[in-house]
Amino acid sequence: QVQLVESGGGLVQAGGSLRLSCAASGRTLRSYTMGWFRQAPGKEREFVAVISWSAGNTDYADSVKGRFTISRDNAKKTVYLQMNSLKPEDTAIYYCARGEVISRTMNEYDYWGQGTQVTVSS
Repeated sequence: QVQLVESGGGLVQAGGSLRLSCAASGRTLRSYTMGWFRQAPGKEREFVAVISWSAGNTDYADSVKGRFTISRDNAKKTVYLQMNSLKPEDTAIYYCARGEVISRTMNEYDYWGQGTQVTVSS
């Protein structure tokens, strides 16, 4: 069993920064890809970023490319999402998830965290 717990969300003004963390317990994350998704009120959950187990490969949604950076520390079983130049449209609940391949598709991920709220004020 794997448990994923996100933290680091909060309220920030437009243009500000936040760093989200996703801490894992249970089986190691080392061999798995890790993704971040988000869900805004009234909208479907969408892909944000993903990182391979070795951190050698990453992928980002076009809407966050150049502003967000995904990274991981396998020794700490933690994945991060550094979010800079935040915009009001980034407001959402952010979820981390474990997968086996680099993918933007939700059904490629088998374990999910409970989410952390990010609110960006204008």
